[in-house]
Amino acid sequence: MDLYHVWCDLKDGESDTDFAEAISRFLGHMKEAQLIAGFRLMRRKLGLAPAGLGEFHIMIEIENLAQLDRAFGAAATREDPVETIHHAVNARVKTATFALYRDFPDDFRIRGQEKF
Repeated sequence: MDLYHVWCDLKDGESDTDFAEAISRFLGHMKEAQLIAGFRLMRRKLGLAPAGLGEFHIMIEIENLAQLDRAFGAAATREDPVETIHHAVNARVKTATFALYRDFPDDFRIRGQEKF
């Protein structure tokens, strides 16, 4: 499993609950279309986070990089319904930072004759 992370801050005056609903609509659609495996939306608590990371953290689970590429491709078409629900998220975001991680050890890592 690969994990695509997004940390972001909202534009001034944007509703946190409207943002959460927009994320749920967009990523729920992507999951239903099997373009992602799952997602979570989290919010920083007690101000605890490294400097530079946003208040919100979105974690998107993907089976592999091919699935991520299909998800990016679907968003890049700018065709509805994806364009409208993707725009409803992006229009609220002021800053964003991205990262891609993987479970470890994964199926590709072999130690001796054993797989971890």
